[in-house]
Formats: sequence, C-alpha cells, structure tokens
Amino acid sequence: MLQIFVLIWLLNIRNLENQQLIITHIDIYRFSIPMEPFTIATGTMDHAQNVFIRVHTYAGFYGVGECSAFPMIVGETQDTCLLMAREFARLWKGKDALDIEARLNDLHSFTAGNTTIKSAFDMALFDLTAKNAGLPLYRFLGGSKRPVESDITIGIAGHHTMALKALDFQASGARILKIKLGKNAKDDVERIKQICGAVGPGMRIRIDANQGWSFNEAVFALQAIGQYDIEFCEQPMRTWYDDRLPELMQLSPVKIMADESVYNHHDARKQINSGSCNYINIKMAKSGGIYEARKIHDLAASRGIACMMGGMLESRIALSAKLHFVYASHNIGFYDMDTCKLGHLVDPCIGGARYEGYHLDIDDAPGIGADADELFLAGCERFTI
Repeated sequence: MLQIFVLIWLLNIRNLENQQLIITHIDIYRFSIPMEPFTIATGTMDHAQNVFIRVHTYAGFYGVGECSAFPMIVGETQDTCLLMAREFARLWKGKDALDIEARLNDLHSFTAGNTTIKSAFDMALFDLTAKNAGLPLYRFLGGSKRPVESDITIGIAGHHTMALKALDFQASGARILKIKLGKNAKDDVERIKQICGAVGPGMRIRIDANQGWSFNEAVFALQAIGQYDIEFCEQPMRTWYDDRLPELMQLSPVKIMADESVYNHHDARKQINSGSCNYINIKMAKSGGIYEARKIHDLAASRGIACMMGGMLESRIALSAKLHFVYASHNIGFYDMDTCKLGHLVDPCIGGARYEGYHLDIDDAPGIGADADELFLAGCERFTI
C-alpha cells in the first residue's frame, strides 16, 4: 500500500512539473469609462480609453487584464490597442498560459513597442498562473501585505481653482497631493505658492510636469519652488532632453523622478548610470506589464533608487494588479494609485482593490481578485478570437 501511495505521489509531482494551461480563446472589450475632464501638460481626457480582456483556458477558468491608453504619453489609442489585441490573441490560441516568458516573447517577436496593450495580456497571464496555484497574486509573487497610502492628483487649472481643490482633498483626509504642472513655468510657480499657502505645513506635495518644461524653464521653476519642501518632480522635460538631466540634477533643489524616460529596465539602467534621476516611476502601460516592471524594480533596488507605482486611467481591475505588485515589491516607496478617484463616473469592477480613504487593501482571493461587471460589459463592443 505504501509503495502505491508513493507511486501516485510521484506521478502527481510529475504531472505538476509538466502541467500546461492551454488557451482556448480570448474576449476583448472596448472598455470606455466616462469621466470628468482631466488636464495635464500634454492634453485633456474626458473618458478613460481602456481595453479589457479575458484569456480563457481548457481548465475552465480565465485570466483578466486591463490597460488604459494614454495617447499623449505612450502613443497608443484605444483603437490601436483593440487592433493589436486581436493580433496578439491569434498568437496565443492553443498555447500554454503558464509559460509566461514564452507567451510574452510571442508578442515582442511580433511587434516592437505597443506596451500598453501588452500590459493587459501580461496581467491576464499572471492572473491565470496565480489562480492555477490557488494563491492571491502578491503571494504567488512572494510578497506580503503592507500599508499603502496613495496620493491624489490635481489636474492643471487656474491658481485659485487648484488651491480650492487642494483644500477639498485635505478636508477629505488626503495627506499627499500630486500637482500637475508644465503649462507655463511662471504660472506653475504661482500654482505651487497658492496650493502650499492654502493647505499649510504637514501636507506632502509632489509635482509632475509631464515633460512640459524646457531646460531653462525647469531650472527656473524648480529653483523657485524649492522653498516649499517639494517631495520630488516627475519628468520635468521632454525625453529628448534626457542628456541634460544630469545638469538639471545638479541645479535643482527638488529631487527628480524619471517617468516617460523609463519604459524598461534598459532605460532605467541608462538613467541611473548617467546620474539622471533620484527615483523612478513604474507604470504597467510603459513597461508592458508585471514581468518587465519587476526587472525595473529589481535593478533600481540594487542601485538604491526607490520607485513609485503609477498609472494612467485604469479602473480598479488594473489597480488590483498594481496593488498585488506593490505588495511583492519592497523597493516601491511611493504610491500614485489614485486613477479611479480622478473623476471616473462609473465603476465597472467587481471585487478587487478597495479604497479606505486614501489607503488601499484587497481580499485574498486567488489571482488578481478582480473582474469586470457583466452589466457594464453588456454595453461594450466585444471581439472574440
């Protein structure tokens, strides 16, 4: 009897080692979320141009992924994401979802770039593998829960309007404000003066110029607002001025965070080696998903460069994946995870991450633990490959 038991145990181990999770088909949805207009240096958005996918398998369960197209930053639109998603789905049908590296290489071999839509497919793979293991994603990635408090972002508007918005957020319990700048350096200095004067000391303030300044404007603005104890400035200049970042670092009293200058770990290496940043902002839409995001994180950690978890205009579905990633990533020390609070007029997610004020938490469901509301999906254009 003991020999039979051992034989069965060995067979089970061999089956696990050889286990595959074959993809049968993929559902792709135009996942448009109406929202209040939101303005940054490069443009205004009045809806989140998102795409949602479900990657189905022979095992009877599926993985979910979501991405948010932000054409002014990453260069992809919702329509380009939908088109590439159909091409990606054809590449994956009949293949093993558990071989994450091979499936992502399928996409990278097919096309360069397109990191936004790639991030949705990457997310679905990690959701599937964690579900297959019966674990919440953060535990599958080797992480554990910790307190996560997000900032809240104020879009570009007039000085007085932005100061009033800051007071509103302060009254609602926010302790960290992220201020969008980059339209006009002199006006930006006045914006910070008015906001800091309104909220007083104790409020953490970080700024994001979204590539809006020239080198001279960046020097002027950062030196002028240095007196206000700004935590850091994201991406002060266009990426084609990256060669001037080391000089700006020497002149700026405000620490610099690389955003659009870092899409992958090679970009991160170059920024760090050239002395071009103090911090790095990781976004799934730039990295192409969790797999590459981990490489950026680990490289930055090895060089003592702290990271932030950022995003575009994702719903709580992608937010949930990001929270799991944060729990598994010890070097992420800043949390810009307020996308669902930036004027989304509809919440299309069930389950998943939840806000408790500006703190985030999630239940220990297998995988990402979030899905799309079927009622919302009923009104979305769908493609099945």
